[in-house]
Amino acid sequence: MKLIVGLGNPDREYLNTYHNLGFMSVDALAQKLGVQFNKEKCNALIAEYGRGQDKILIAKPLTYMNLSGQAVSGLSSYFKIPLSDIVVIYDDIDLEKGKIRFRANGSAGTHNGMRNIIKELGCGDFARVRVGFKDQTKASVPLINLVLSAISSQDSEIFRATTALAGECALDYANGKSSDYLMQKYNGKKS
Repeated sequence: MKLIVGLGNPDREYLNTYHNLGFMSVDALAQKLGVQFNKEKCNALIAEYGRGQDKILIAKPLTYMNLSGQAVSGLSSYFKIPLSDIVVIYDDIDLEKGKIRFRANGSAGTHNGMRNIIKELGCGDFARVRVGFKDQTKASVPLINLVLSAISSQDSEIFRATTALAGECALDYANGKSSDYLMQKYNGKKS
């Protein structure tokens, strides 16, 4: 069993914000796979795709961003999913708008949700897909205000394509594609 987690905040007011790019990515993936988030387990909404050992859980934590680790560690423990079978999709202010980047492991950087996941899991030995939203025209906006601001209508198509690409990358990882393959295929690619 594999676990794909998209990070975000569950309230409607955050629905179309940069901090919810992870949620948008798993929503796009669930739609592509024809599954729905119709179960709640371990403080997360989950959708299931496939069966048996090939089953993929797609999750959206309900804990709010800064406590995402509670849901991820809970799901990992409950379903006995090793860290090597987990991939997390999240927003990244340090990556150019419209780009994604896959990494097999690493640190949290400036992302509080990832910090909490690493704290709860005890290490950063799990895969991640970062969805970039760096925009030089918004460089003077404080980070907390920027991540919780609404995605502009002129950028909505860019992020629709970018989040679909991020979901595709996570699915490729869950289906066993190598890290080298994923980095070559997705890193630096602009939607």
